[in-house]
Amino acid sequence: MLQASAQWNWYACPTNKCLMLDLGDEMEFCTPFKLRLLTDDVLENPHFSLRDADFYQQVSSYLASFELWNQAQICQIAINATAAKFYLKPVLAKSWFFKSYTGSVQSTEAIVLLQSKMVEGQFLIVDHTEQASLCLNLEKNYQLDENLSLQQFEVIRVLNDRIYPLNIRNSVKKRA
Repeated sequence: MLQASAQWNWYACPTNKCLMLDLGDEMEFCTPFKLRLLTDDVLENPHFSLRDADFYQQVSSYLASFELWNQAQICQIAINATAAKFYLKPVLAKSWFFKSYTGSVQSTEAIVLLQSKMVEGQFLIVDHTEQASLCLNLEKNYQLDENLSLQQFEVIRVLNDRIYPLNIRNSVKKRA
């Protein structure tokens, strides 16, 4: 697994207009997050901080425990989750795209199911409050409605009453 390094640095890519991570040794990682969606923190202090490294490692270890994704996929998910958690501007909940969960079993895992009127899909909870969660899309393309979709690794905030729990050990499919 790719271990976080003190040499890693975030930077704004003027060509792609998105957040990039310089991994050293001429390796770069492009996130799906456009510059207009980012806080100034990432541009003012571009170092991959201890906080970033700790969260990256937590996500990596969590995903590796399921033995569903290869190391490159885990790295990709973990870097995108780290960027989303710490450097995206706050987003409003867009729960109207999703069906309400009316069951009594609450989600205890970070990988959850969301059901739009079109499809259901797996998401990684990146940030959680009492009212809502920021979810990272693990599907290649997730159709919100007839006109809108989320590409893989884009995020959406939803009210927690839209989150369906998964029996993760049995239900998660390799989708990233």
